[in-house]
Amino acid sequence: MSEPRSAPTVGQVVLGRRLQDLRERAGLKREEAAKILRVAPATVRRMETAEVALKVPYVQLLLKEYGITDAEAEALVALTEEANLPGWWQRFHDVLPGWFSMYVSLEGAASLIRAYEPQFIPGLLQTEAYARAILRSGAVGGSDAARPQGTAAAERAEETERHVALRMERQSLLTREDAPKFWVIMDETVFRRPVGDGPEVMRDQLDRLLEASESPNVTLQIAEFASGHHPGTYGPFVLFRFAMPELPDMVYSEYLTGAVYLDARPEVASHLEVMDRMAAQAATAQRTKEILRDLRKEL
Repeated sequence: MSEPRSAPTVGQVVLGRRLQDLRERAGLKREEAAKILRVAPATVRRMETAEVALKVPYVQLLLKEYGITDAEAEALVALTEEANLPGWWQRFHDVLPGWFSMYVSLEGAASLIRAYEPQFIPGLLQTEAYARAILRSGAVGGSDAARPQGTAAAERAEETERHVALRMERQSLLTREDAPKFWVIMDETVFRRPVGDGPEVMRDQLDRLLEASESPNVTLQIAEFASGHHPGTYGPFVLFRFAMPELPDMVYSEYLTGAVYLDARPEVASHLEVMDRMAAQAATAQRTKEILRDLRKEL
């Protein structure tokens, strides 16, 4: 049987969709593909939806029945082997929830990331001190209430540092050669609620945002209180866009103990419309730089 795991990599999602497309082009139903592999039809469905990792022998058998040329089959087998390699983030499996590991994989594959943050600086732009302060407060990534009773302070501190290390490693995404476009709208609340034990944390964080705002692939906007109510006040969400045709635009929406991933066109279109309306209403990128400088002076 194919092996289950907590969350698929983007490569596995792409491969699953390609296999489904090839099966449909060959005019075969899932039941027929299942007979080829001598498995249940549900297993084929799980393979195509990336709910299980794919084994090379399975892929080779299917490709042969789907009438794929040797050259195409060789490329897809290579993709299978690559897709099954563990992502770098799996080194943090001890602190990375399964529902968020998919996010990290999508983040690394996206060509465009648009985010709305009503409460915190986005993780990709946080300083170590800011991230540490938030994680210690239990505001993000699970609170003390979610930990087993009697968890030692040293254990909690070690867990926090693992979360911080993961967050810092994710940030290399924005400076790599093929870095995605990152466009984020932050509510003014993000800057009015103090984080950390003193003003130094927020001061350094504002410096980090001003530095990031000069990057050609980063756009920052602030939704000011003075601009009134806006359509995104329900909660944070992230829009992903990919260069790979197999992956549709996707929305990530997080709640206290998990997250949902949406790729249905009507849902994605609604979130995109809201994001566009917020971007039109929020301070421009240039005005946002001025606001950040003014906030910096207040500290």
